[in-house]
Amino acid sequence: MIDFNAINDLIAPHGLAVRGGFHPGPDEGLPGQPATIVLIGHLGRSMWPAFQRARIEETHPLDRWAKRIIDGVAQRLEVTALYPFQGPPYWPFQRWAMRAEGLAQSPIGPLIHPDYGLWHGYRGALAFSLRLDLPAVAPSDPCAACADKPCLTACPVSALALGRYDVPACVAHLRTDGNDCLGGGCLARHACPIGRAHAYVPDEGGFHTRAFLKAMD
Repeated sequence: MIDFNAINDLIAPHGLAVRGGFHPGPDEGLPGQPATIVLIGHLGRSMWPAFQRARIEETHPLDRWAKRIIDGVAQRLEVTALYPFQGPPYWPFQRWAMRAEGLAQSPIGPLIHPDYGLWHGYRGALAFSLRLDLPAVAPSDPCAACADKPCLTACPVSALALGRYDVPACVAHLRTDGNDCLGGGCLARHACPIGRAHAYVPDEGGFHTRAFLKAMD
């Protein structure tokens, strides 16, 4: 029987986890009109040790590593794998995640998890022809109770504001005077009080920031 536990057993050795699921409608443009979408991602620092062991020295190494693992799981389960980095068209993983886990958008953009804060991500999804049983989803927005919202004032060049992300300002800072962000990750993310115990280690945070900067080249 396929359920979340069975899928987790296949991906947990790689530091990945089932990140909820939803039943898509027939008009969402998904290949084969699947009955269930199950999201695959990571929580906190769980993925980093497994990814480091892989030692992939290629373009977009994290995407290639995740695809290798999730493709293998998809083949084993005889389902279709979908990815946020393949397109166009690009699948709306942020909207899917809000349906699958009830997460809310943080003031600086990324979805915020009630336990892991901004330290989580989505690496792919599995599309099942079967209608799987899904756990109930309770909406969560820890930012609503955060009066100070330090994430909005931590950026050295004020690239982040409520509902706005000044990408050129962020990129210019990283290219000229952004050693703190490049070395350990976005300072605005680190300022968030939710899930601080799960913050990426400096190598991981810096990796993601450098990957973003490289994508801007």
